[in-house]
Amino acid sequence: MAGVAKVAIAVVLIAMVANVRYTTESAVTCELVVSRLTPCASYLIKGGPVPKSCCTGVQSLYKDADTTTDRQTACRCLEQAATLVPGINVDNAVNLPAKCDVSIPYKISPVFNCSTYFIH
Repeated sequence: MAGVAKVAIAVVLIAMVANVRYTTESAVTCELVVSRLTPCASYLIKGGPVPKSCCTGVQSLYKDADTTTDRQTACRCLEQAATLVPGINVDNAVNLPAKCDVSIPYKISPVFNCSTYFIH
C-alpha cells in the first residue's frame, strides 16, 4: 500500500510540473525539484527515518539552486507541490533540511511567500 501511495504522489507531482512553467533564467526547473525530492514523499507525509535517497536529493537541490533566481524557482515549485500533495506534515517539512545536514537561512512555513522574499 505504501508503494501505491509513493507512485500516486509521484504522478501528482509530475502532473503538476507538466502544467507549471516559470519564465526565468533559472537553471533549476520544477522537473529537477520533483526528481530530487520525490524520495522524500513518504517522510514528509508519515515521518520516521529520512531515506538516504531523500537527503541526497535535498543536498543536490541545495547545491543546484545557487542563485537567487534558482532558489526562488525551487521555492515556487515546492509551494505548488505542497498544495497538490495532501497529507504533508508541516513539522516534517520544517525539519527535513536539518535532518539532511542542509542549513537554509529561513524557516519553512505554510505562509512563506517565495515571491516577496529575497532568498540569499
